[in-house]
Parts: sequence; structure tokens; C-alpha cells
Amino acid sequence: MNSGFGLDHLPYGVVDGHCVVRYEDHVLDLSTVPGLPPVFDCPTLNRFLALGRPAWEDVREKVTRVLEAGTATLDAIYEPELPLAVGDYVDFYSSIEHATNVGRKFRPDDPLPPAWKALPIGYHGRAGSIVVSGTEIVRPHGLRPSYGPTEELDFELELGFVTGPGKHLGRPIGAGEVRDHVFGFVLVNDWSARDIQRFEYRPLGPFLGKSFATSISAWVTPLAALEPYLVPAREQDPEPDGYLRTSGDWALDIALEVDVNGVLITQGNARGLYWTFPQQLAHATVNGAAVRPGDLFASGTISGAEPGTHGCLLEAGTGYLADGDTVTLRGRAGTIELGAVRGTIVSEP
Repeated sequence: MNSGFGLDHLPYGVVDGHCVVRYEDHVLDLSTVPGLPPVFDCPTLNRFLALGRPAWEDVREKVTRVLEAGTATLDAIYEPELPLAVGDYVDFYSSIEHATNVGRKFRPDDPLPPAWKALPIGYHGRAGSIVVSGTEIVRPHGLRPSYGPTEELDFELELGFVTGPGKHLGRPIGAGEVRDHVFGFVLVNDWSARDIQRFEYRPLGPFLGKSFATSISAWVTPLAALEPYLVPAREQDPEPDGYLRTSGDWALDIALEVDVNGVLITQGNARGLYWTFPQQLAHATVNGAAVRPGDLFASGTISGAEPGTHGCLLEAGTGYLADGDTVTLRGRAGTIELGAVRGTIVSEP
């Protein structure tokens, strides 16, 4: 059976302070591979991401040859670490099903914001609260409107992309330039305290209800590995503005699922997102905002139209997370298994 981490995948991560590639159940320390750029003997992938697409392709080709030849020394995985030093984190709101369902709960008479179909709505999150899969999640406190621990702790099933070189302030990234600036993808759990969020979110959107923790997978799946799973995006009506128009297939056919304490509670697919990742990046930079290596952009909660495809508990209406609950997000594109995202809720550090 294919492990999901074969030669067609080769995701990147960090183990024991070194940049590695995962191959099946082992890792290859990239700093030991002859002929690679000297950017891997460090605890983040950022220096590699900064090199850009030609270097990404060259490294992938050389690593594949080494692994095919069987000449590389492979190590045990140990405990993977946060693979990136994330400078900026943006979370979008790209699923029309999720946006409509949540809008009906918070704003029954006006569920979808007027601008929602005109542009990819998002908020700027807190990069310092991004943690790697396996990190315990401390139940946050805040005003709900009385002060105390959240009573409505939720997960959000999301897909995120990581940028490479980026551009300086004042230079937008066009939707057609995405392959030069998007290095790869991670699963994302944007943990949410719904009672805190509900009390604070008007007029400026999410703040303390989300900034306490965001979990990402330890393995970054390169866009190069996911190219075979790019499929036509859903129709957009009305047609978006010129800077948001794309040609080709830009939806990702990635099957998703979430379990709580080992019990499957929802399944979905990233291909149903209304706004695609080239559109998300183009919109985030159209005003000239800078992008740097290792920035993280998440899709927002991914939900479907069918029962059992909700991307969070708020939509499901089945109650919220208790202390001791473990939430696990998984994704798979054909033979490629994205790194899982796991977190257990605790009452205190």
C-alpha cells in the first residue's frame, strides 16, 4: 500500500534543527546531500523558500535521483518541528457554504457580506500563535461578555499555502505569477472561541477569538507534487474583476476529513472552494502589501453543501470541544497524503 509519502510527494519539514525531506517513514537530511544549495543546515525552510522556483525544481530533481539510486542515508523521523518562521499570516473566508452557514447564525437577515462575491475576504491573523501539529491547545480566556474560559471552543478545517520569494512593498503579485511565489501547502486548524468571537467581531472582525492558536502540519507538500490534482474551479457569478481572473485549472482536488477522539465527524474536499489560491494571493497583494518567504495564507473553513461536510462545529450544531478532546485533520490528493494536524485541548499550560 502506498504510504502517501513516496517519490511523487517528498514533503519538506524540519527535524532536530535540520531541513529534511520525508520519504515514506524516514527523512533525508538535506544538508548532507551533495550539490544542494547551502541553506538547509538551519531550523526553518525560509532560506530555501527565498531561492525561488528554479532552485525548488532543481533540489526536487536531485533529491529524487538520490532516493531512486538508494545511496542516501535515511534517518528516523523523530518529532518534527514547526517548519517555518512565519512572518505574516492571513486567513481567508473562501467557502461560500461556510460563509453562508455562519452568516445565518450571526446575521440571519444578511448572511453573506455584500462584498463576498466580489473579492476574497480575509483577516490578518497572529503569526506568533502558529504551532506545529501535536502541540497542546490551551483553552483561551476572554470576555464572552463575562470574563472566563471559552465555552464554545471549535476547530476549523482549512488548507493553507506557503509563499516563496514574494515581492517588495508596492509590487502586487498577479494571479498568473502564482507558480513563482507559492511553494507548497499545509493543512491548517484555525482554532476558534466562538463566544469570544461573537462578542468582539463587529466592526473589525476576528481578534482574540482566534489569535490564541493556529495549528499547521509539520510537512509542507510542494505545489509541484500537487500539480496532477489541479482541477477546474467552480463557476463564479458575477465574473470577478480583472486582477482576480485566472486561466487554467486552479482548484485542488484534496479529500479532507476531521476526527475527534478517533471518531470521524466530517468529510469534504478543497475543490469546492469559491475563491482559489491564485485569487487569494493576488487579492492579498493588489494594494502593494509585501510578501516574504514563509508567509502563510489559509483558505478559511472548508465546508460543503451536503450533510456531514461541515468544516467546523459551529455549522454542525452538535456542541463544542471539551478539555481532553483530540482533534485530527487529514487530507489526501490521490496517492499523496498531506501531513495531518493534531491538537489536544487542555485547561492550562
